[in-house]
Amino acid sequence: MRESWLTYLLLCADGKLYCGVTNDMGKRLDAHNRGIASRFTRARLPVTLLATSRALGKAEAFRLEYRIKRLPKNRKLAALTAAQRRPRIKKKVMT
Repeated sequence: MRESWLTYLLLCADGKLYCGVTNDMGKRLDAHNRGIASRFTRARLPVTLLATSRALGKAEAFRLEYRIKRLPKNRKLAALTAAQRRPRIKKKVMT
């Protein structure tokens, strides 16, 4: 069974964005708002969930996070929502 991972984008109280990866969004959002998930969000509470990707494999979710973190702030949300609509490419197995 394939695990479901999400790339997510949070809006912090100071207006900054935080991008991360999880396989349990509810638990991770709760940890962010309790100040135990990351140093970045701990100083910027409370945080609000802006968007999540569709269910991805673990490696795919981390690659998407890496791409989003490299973008300027004004393009991060658009990149994540575009990734939601992108169809998953299935690799052809050669026999």
